[in-house]
Amino acid sequence: METDNLISVQQFCIHHNVEFAFINSLNEYGLIEVTTVEETQYIYKGQLKDLEKMIRMHYELDINIEGIDAISHLLNRVDDLHTELTSLKNKLRLYENE
Repeated sequence: METDNLISVQQFCIHHNVEFAFINSLNEYGLIEVTTVEETQYIYKGQLKDLEKMIRMHYELDINIEGIDAISHLLNRVDDLHTELTSLKNKLRLYENE
């Protein structure tokens, strides 16, 4: 498997000064996906933005994993509702212009 879109968890932890156990906990809660290639654990580059948010929540705001899980769920719900609202506004504009 190619590792072009993957970042080593070990390198990520060193670079961000984060404990490996924290990344492992996020993976266990299903907040991020960790994949293993040839006995090395990796995270997908597409998860970096969310992962860095979770790191700030945990280390700067002292929010535990359960709190991060709840906040992430709520933020995802807000994004979904925003997308739905935009879609409904666009449909409404179509009917108003007829």
